[in-house]
Amino acid sequence: MSILSTEHLKIGYDEKIIVEDLSFTIQSGKITTMIGPNGCGKSTILKALARIHKAKSGCVYLDGKAIHKIPTKQIAQKMAVLPQSPEAPSGLTVFDLISYGRSPHQKGFARLSDRDKEVIEWALKVTGLVELRNQDVDTLSGGQRQRAWIAMAIAQETELLLLDEPTTYLDMAHQLEVLKLLKKLNEDENRTIVMVIHDLNHAARFSDRMVAMNNGRLMKEGTAEEVMTVGVLKDVFHIDAMIVKDPRTNKPVCLSYDLVELGKDIDNKNGIAQEIVFV
Repeated sequence: MSILSTEHLKIGYDEKIIVEDLSFTIQSGKITTMIGPNGCGKSTILKALARIHKAKSGCVYLDGKAIHKIPTKQIAQKMAVLPQSPEAPSGLTVFDLISYGRSPHQKGFARLSDRDKEVIEWALKVTGLVELRNQDVDTLSGGQRQRAWIAMAIAQETELLLLDEPTTYLDMAHQLEVLKLLKKLNEDENRTIVMVIHDLNHAARFSDRMVAMNNGRLMKEGTAEEVMTVGVLKDVFHIDAMIVKDPRTNKPVCLSYDLVELGKDIDNKNGIAQEIVFV
């Protein structure tokens, strides 16, 4: 079942077109990850899906309804968005940050209701931040800070979470910590998650679906096994990749790679660069 979809979407800035004629669907209850080289349009697509950036033409549909026709507050009750490298005002506590996630459910400047406080406590517990509730956000470690922003997003109680590079600037352990949290939210809370990730192996490990983009075009979408192939990675990243199966997860892993050299092509079957003879 589709929760979010695009139809012939055209996105750009002024006269520059970033994405043209994009049509794809996000399946409800799944984790979908967008991959692709820098500047290919991933973050722009995410902004268009969230109605942060207006498309030049085409349409985004949320639950089958054109998103530009849905009131902003209704969208915020359905979809939470976590941008890349968000910043909190100085002196803001973890509890205060998470409380902002309740805004779509409040009227005017009303105080936190019992229900609001209940959800905030739940978000603190799920993200492992109970003991840090009164600590300033700007004093947290990278992983703690990212969990705090995720806690704010899930406090919106939305079915859909959109995250732009949620593991950026985090070390290996904190990256895994954040991704495992998102996976748990997906499995335990049935949250539909759409995220942009640069690490191909993380994308393959934690995704149900992958969307590979390049030059504003959808190159391939499907399962990790369908997208993490020698041929697709060559077309998307121009690399000669060696793909193996992870013994822990049975998901495909890019073990090693090199740049595809001029005048060479990839044997899609075994991942070996073979020289082309031009006659």
